[in-house]
Amino acid sequence: MMAHRHGQVWNGQQLASSLGVSGKAVAGYLDHLVHAFLVRVLPSFHVDLGKRLVKKPKVYVRDSGILHALLRIPDLDALHGHPLLGASFEGYVVEQVCSALPEGLEASFWGVHSGGELDLVIHDGARALAGIEVKYGDRSRPGRSFYTAMQDLQLPRAWVVHAGSERWELDDRSEVIGLDELLEEVQGL
Repeated sequence: MMAHRHGQVWNGQQLASSLGVSGKAVAGYLDHLVHAFLVRVLPSFHVDLGKRLVKKPKVYVRDSGILHALLRIPDLDALHGHPLLGASFEGYVVEQVCSALPEGLEASFWGVHSGGELDLVIHDGARALAGIEVKYGDRSRPGRSFYTAMQDLQLPRAWVVHAGSERWELDDRSEVIGLDELLEEVQGL
């Protein structure tokens, strides 16, 4: 059930109801999975903007191979036809970026209840330093919420990471980039 909720905002009560157990039991199961390094809980980034922010974390199965096995995705062709392709890529990028973060920096996601979201916000605990939106397609363009997040969080840098290798500028503070080059940028923060 966790694999089907990969990349979604955590709703422990819904999962508890589906499993027929208490919310406390599901919270305990989640803790065990986190401590076994099987699941990543990505917290939400809170800043006072006068908007209703999403405060619950997002959850990801940390290993893409395990995720694909749990979803019964046997190969790359099947993955390309699966509805969780984008979420799978997002989880992979989240893991790679979190592993590349310089000491003292953290990663969170940012979302507002009106629907705006940014997949990753890199910050020093209080101040947002950069934002990342993940799009699987190799000619990806950001949505309106990307620019809203840049403005609301006053991001000095933001990237749209895609599955390709091309790189191009969107404006003076943002660009579309492949994962390898993104990791170099993140390490330089």
